[in-house]
Amino acid sequence: MAITFPRLLQKHAAERPGEPALREKEYGIWQTWSWQRALDEVRWMACGLTALGFTPGQNLAIVGNNRPHLYLMFLVAQSLRGVPVPMYQDAVAAEMAFVLRDAEVHFALAEDQEQVDKLLELRDAEGEEAVPGLTHIIYDDPRGLRNYRQPGLISVDELMALGRQHEQAHPQLFAELVAQGQPDDVAVILYTSGTTGRPKGVCQTHAAFVASAQGGVQTDGLNASDDVLSYLPPAWVGDFLFSMAQWLVAGFTINCPESSDTVSIDMREIGPTYYFAPPRVFEGMLTSVSIRMEDAARFKQRMHAYFMGVARRVGSDILDGKPVGLGDRLLYGIGNLLVYGPLKNAMGLSRIRVAYTAGAAIGPDLFRFFRSIGVNLKQLYGQTETCAYVCIQKNGQVKLESVGQAAPGIELKIADSGEVLVKGVSVLKEYYKRPDATAEVIDENGYFKTGDAGVLDRDGHLRIIDRAKDVGKLAGGAMFAPNYIENKLKFFPQIKEAVCFGHEREQVCAFINIDFEAVGNWAERQGLPYAGYVDLAGKPEVLKMMAECVEKVNADLAGEEGMEATQIARFLVLHKELDPDDDELTRTRKVRRGFIAEKYGVLIDALYAGRAEQFIETAVKFEDGRTGKVAATLKILDARTYPPVRSAA
Repeated sequence: MAITFPRLLQKHAAERPGEPALREKEYGIWQTWSWQRALDEVRWMACGLTALGFTPGQNLAIVGNNRPHLYLMFLVAQSLRGVPVPMYQDAVAAEMAFVLRDAEVHFALAEDQEQVDKLLELRDAEGEEAVPGLTHIIYDDPRGLRNYRQPGLISVDELMALGRQHEQAHPQLFAELVAQGQPDDVAVILYTSGTTGRPKGVCQTHAAFVASAQGGVQTDGLNASDDVLSYLPPAWVGDFLFSMAQWLVAGFTINCPESSDTVSIDMREIGPTYYFAPPRVFEGMLTSVSIRMEDAARFKQRMHAYFMGVARRVGSDILDGKPVGLGDRLLYGIGNLLVYGPLKNAMGLSRIRVAYTAGAAIGPDLFRFFRSIGVNLKQLYGQTETCAYVCIQKNGQVKLESVGQAAPGIELKIADSGEVLVKGVSVLKEYYKRPDATAEVIDENGYFKTGDAGVLDRDGHLRIIDRAKDVGKLAGGAMFAPNYIENKLKFFPQIKEAVCFGHEREQVCAFINIDFEAVGNWAERQGLPYAGYVDLAGKPEVLKMMAECVEKVNADLAGEEGMEATQIARFLVLHKELDPDDDELTRTRKVRRGFIAEKYGVLIDALYAGRAEQFIETAVKFEDGRTGKVAATLKILDARTYPPVRSAA
């Protein structure tokens, strides 16, 4: 049978109708959708959409947080041979306007009043932001919408009621439309993050995502008894792989948190067995651990430090099943009872069988920390254009410096330029309405050009050096890989973000963002008063702390062959956090390096001119849509560097 996502839903509903498919926490209580209930609601919503005029081939926008009806709406559109187009829920209206116009959207599902207001604003707008073709807006959460009477506005409950009526008149409609679906149909259009320009719509088929999901399921033995917490943006390719494709292939249960603020609490309640998060989430977990330990009693601090030393020495080997001495195993067991177990429980990782990270490079120190305490954290490598599925790390074959071997169904090749090339089951069908862009990224042999620079070792493990466009050379000829240095900086819980510069320059310089929570906690314990982010970031005591972090990174780089010349010579602490709303980061929190270099050119000039300080005034956007300016005179510091450390031959 030709496999599509709606057919997989039908299969689960037929074989295990009463088993839990989705859960949602509402008002503190977990609500459950069985597989049969999920199929029923998909059928009713599909029939309701048909009654409203939705036809095969149309695109349907979806915007909101992780909710059962949002995930089911993906299946609704696919059942009608339409295409879901998820959008980032924190995007401002202007960002949504581009996607809605580009995808020629007439129907949209919005989670709540906030998202409905954005869509109504765009429908009524004029000029470039106008989306007059958006005729139907369906909403899930009715709170605050009681008095809305705009044309084309309908709730999910009203849509299902309409669908039940339509089904009575056309009882075979849903089954017939699902039967017409083909594996090569486009299953979703995912818009790229737009780090270098306008986002592009990536068209991925049912076949591509199903094959990618099957590869991951087989590699890690995922099954119907697994639990997954779905909390990442539904518009991100990683969430579609884990919370849609693998969910429907493996048949596990996906759990939607009550809100973004309760994710950590809900995670401890659910205790997921399978977990996925980008590096920034794991960085946040480590920061929280560090803050708690700073507030702990002296005895607990010493105990934590001792057993973490044991974990760093043997934890990863024990996790991989490698031989470890009896004494170390006993010490590790005691550490697990007193330190690692409580740590994992506090982070909601107690039941984890396998955890993945992807979306950006993860620092080896951060990676080592989680594996050392017994969390089977592995790296997954891929892009939106490859269903987030290119390389996968197998149990017992995890290398900290690599992203694993080619996943099942994938071929890897390194171009003469050093760029990673990919061919196989997960490669995009095309960019939506962009044949020119599609031709640029697929070579004559069918390989997708990832844009990443990497090397393959003798075991076929891929090591990503950096984005190919970001890898450069210092004026002296040494290779400069900024992301590699930035990840080392971000391992420190006091540093939230970093941006390094050095291409065709004599030395490396850096911008640093402090982690306001971690540094604020430290400042309060020191009795150091501050009046907000700008004030705290400029404190001499904080600058001294940042200098110590930079010097530790430089000491590491001095001992790494080929990286000695890329030690950070000068740095400054930015007066504001880098923010997607200010276009400095993408919605997936990737640094827009070129934009930052242009926006903060005066600061880069000051770093390389040897100045001790520099005044800057920066425009910012607030959450309520207002704009303002933040001004400060930033101190520029010289960092201690070290002579190269050569290992004994």
